[in-house]
Amino acid sequence: MNSMENYKVVRPGHLNHYGYLFGGELLKWVDEISWIAASHDYPGCKFVTVSMDRVEFQRSVRQGSVLRFDVQRHKVGNTSVQYGVKVYSDELETGKEESVFSTHVTFVCLDEAGERRSLPR
Repeated sequence: MNSMENYKVVRPGHLNHYGYLFGGELLKWVDEISWIAASHDYPGCKFVTVSMDRVEFQRSVRQGSVLRFDVQRHKVGNTSVQYGVKVYSDELETGKEESVFSTHVTFVCLDEAGERRSLPR
């Protein structure tokens, strides 16, 4: 699987005190969904997140929006793999889709002792 798509609904518990999606919730979802993609691509690897290359929110997201996460494998190293994640907000009333966030998430595969290990080929 070189790509994966996932969806989340923005609910009241995901909002900040101004009524917009809390950035930390979005980052949590990006990390989790890209980790799932990596785990599917490399069964048996214990992945940990090493980095997100960029955190810049392009527009605010309101309650009731449906977020679409497009995850694509980007780079593969010996012990690490990187995924590009693009997040879009779908306004169900208008059918309009807008880009709200994008980043690259890098994971490293660890062995039982917590040391880097090679990705299975």
